[in-house]
Amino acid sequence: MEQIKGKKILITGGTGSFGNAFIDFSKDCDIKFIVFSRDEKKQHDMFVERNDSNIEYVVGDIRDKSKILDYCQDVDYVLHAAALKHVPTGENFPEEVINTNVLGTKNVIEAAEKCGVEKIVNLSTDKAVYPVNAYGMSKALAEKLMSAHRGDTVCVNLRYGNVIGSRGSVIPLFINKIKEGLPLTITNANMTRFLLPLSHAVALSKKCIEVGERGDLFVMRPPAATISTVIEALELHFEDSFEKQIIGIRPGEKMDEALLTPEEIHRAFRFTDDGIDYMKIPHLDANIGDFFYHGEESKVPDAFTSGNTTQLNAEETLNLIKEAGIL
Repeated sequence: MEQIKGKKILITGGTGSFGNAFIDFSKDCDIKFIVFSRDEKKQHDMFVERNDSNIEYVVGDIRDKSKILDYCQDVDYVLHAAALKHVPTGENFPEEVINTNVLGTKNVIEAAEKCGVEKIVNLSTDKAVYPVNAYGMSKALAEKLMSAHRGDTVCVNLRYGNVIGSRGSVIPLFINKIKEGLPLTITNANMTRFLLPLSHAVALSKKCIEVGERGDLFVMRPPAATISTVIEALELHFEDSFEKQIIGIRPGEKMDEALLTPEEIHRAFRFTDDGIDYMKIPHLDANIGDFFYHGEESKVPDAFTSGNTTQLNAEETLNLIKEAGIL
């Protein structure tokens, strides 16, 4: 916390759930924020709701490098959260996710470097691991841009899975359908997804600022649940059963998501700080060498996925949803 006190932080895509949560989490740190976002309505709503004197709101697009350059002046850290995130949108308009998620990230890095920004923390996603959709591919490339940067600005990647209650995620969708009396649309009841409270992602982003070194990758290790378990949790809360409608897996979706590849696990250091379980994977400058896993040479570890992490039951899932403030 001491490292960010009195600093100036620019948050791209800062009107989203992460930006709001990070500002809330840092309210006692005397930080000046620049909320950089192209969403005028969200900026207005955020300004009216928060009315904080330490926030400057900038309507801008990371596709416009000159605009980022203007507002990276005298900035200490950049939290890069801006992205096109909806999988179906990316499948239909892959050129748009390339322009924003890849070329926009390149703009942010180059602007930060030119302005002498100390560090960038790039928010990434489980969909960047073994990507099968345009969104995941674009975020994987964004990670590579960050880890390959060789300038004075330190670039760090933070990769995490599904944040409970984030824009476009399934739990708010289900809750809205319940309130409207509509069937719950299910892709596949056995599909698994990581479940992560936003507060944990924010806490780890601060850890990235504090201890992240050039090219580091930080990865959360959250639990997961099946879609059917999520529905059971909601039925437990509302003390009711709901009609379900199977719609099938959409283009670009996986049954299980992955957060770490075997090669990354092989090089990872595991930490638990303030109740947050995460891995730090240093930048790789040479060959990874032979696999050594739990003392056994050449045994390749499994990828870390939502299918082999800790699986929550309905009651545990409900408690996590409540912790996230969704219910």
